[in-house]
Amino acid sequence: MSEPATILVVDDDSDLVTTLKVVLEGAGYRVISAPNAEQGMTRAEGERPALILLDIMMPNATEGFHFVWRLRRHEERYFQKVPIVVLSAIHEQTDIRFYPDTGDGTYRAGEFLPVQDFLDKPVDPTRLLERIGRALALVDTT
Repeated sequence: MSEPATILVVDDDSDLVTTLKVVLEGAGYRVISAPNAEQGMTRAEGERPALILLDIMMPNATEGFHFVWRLRRHEERYFQKVPIVVLSAIHEQTDIRFYPDTGDGTYRAGEFLPVQDFLDKPVDPTRLLERIGRALALVDTT
């Protein structure tokens, strides 16, 4: 029997993390969590989860954006390809971009946030599990 896929939840809302843990563990996933981007990075580096669920707005404002930027700039391919699903009050329809007008040498002006999916909070558990399944099925870490 194979090990369950590990999902890292990076969110400062402990009640939401508890709820997500119940839903995800009920679906057969292993869940680890971090309350902020810094601890999320440490957990990602140490545990190498199959997928990351990420909040954008955390204690340091748009901390989730910085987490994605730092993770994707990591030299190891795993960090460039691990699927990230954003769970946020920032609506799915919003075009979330790193630099709307200028680039920084890594990301071009107008480049979209390099994540696999966006889901609005509050999230429907069935929809969440469908999106996680889809993101995991599409991942290419080779």
